[in-house]
Amino acid sequence: MALEIGAVFPTCEIGSDPAAIRDYAQAAEALGYSHLITYDHVLGAEHAGREPKLMGPYTEGDAFHEPMVLYGFLAACTQKLQLATGVLILPQRQTALVAKQAAELALLSEGRFILGVGSGWNWVEYEALNEDYASRGARLSEQVEVLRELWSKPLVDFEGDHHRIARANLLPRPTAEIPIWFGGFSEPAIRRAARLGDGFLFGLSSPPMQRLCETLNEALAQNGRAEGFAIDAITHFSAGRDGWRSQAETWSGLGATHFSVNSMDTAASLLGNQPVGFKGVEDHIRGLEDFIETVRDIG
Repeated sequence: MALEIGAVFPTCEIGSDPAAIRDYAQAAEALGYSHLITYDHVLGAEHAGREPKLMGPYTEGDAFHEPMVLYGFLAACTQKLQLATGVLILPQRQTALVAKQAAELALLSEGRFILGVGSGWNWVEYEALNEDYASRGARLSEQVEVLRELWSKPLVDFEGDHHRIARANLLPRPTAEIPIWFGGFSEPAIRRAARLGDGFLFGLSSPPMQRLCETLNEALAQNGRAEGFAIDAITHFSAGRDGWRSQAETWSGLGATHFSVNSMDTAASLLGNQPVGFKGVEDHIRGLEDFIETVRDIG
């Protein structure tokens, strides 16, 4: 089966014109893309003078559209395109509120929403949102359990290490299960996904990520969960046509089900990629045309 082809929404570079945002999503859908992926940061933070240091690639100068609100808009602008968060930093958000937002998106998009989650790296953002950074990994696992309880049960009575829900519920609930994908760059994230997730999003397609995918496949086999598990790898547009095809073929051989492109220059150099120089939504749409024409038949 051919890979499902996706695109990273150019959140840092597309600007704030609703028409441009609509045009990008509709162009992706018309070209045959299966899904969009949107990155998440509530706040940007200045890196200088921090202890501990901020190690991630984004700063106070990078713009991020809020994924859940953005997808409410794009659900109305598209008909078939799946809408994936890649990833929502779940432990810095209230679980019940995310459950409500995700259920609403699933309903309004008629089942096209994928909730990708991760633990993040920006402790300044956690602090500003009044959530604990140190316990984020442990809380993430429990949050996934709480989400599924709220989406599926008519009444929830839950007490865990980090949550208490006393005979309360969520209405309206989604009419079908919302897929939960995990993302990250570490073995703990891989093993958490193999236990709890419906998919994994590799933010890069590099050899270290390919080795992590092998670890994921081993963990899935150990958990008896290899069938039906989604694997998405993101390549950068600067890899070029030969690079896209080579990477897509490699990832298909690793069991990937999805393959996506990121055309943003934002943070490209810090992530080991070359800038491509796109200047507006029209450039990003032309990039979508080139990419899918090159890789649509691989798998």
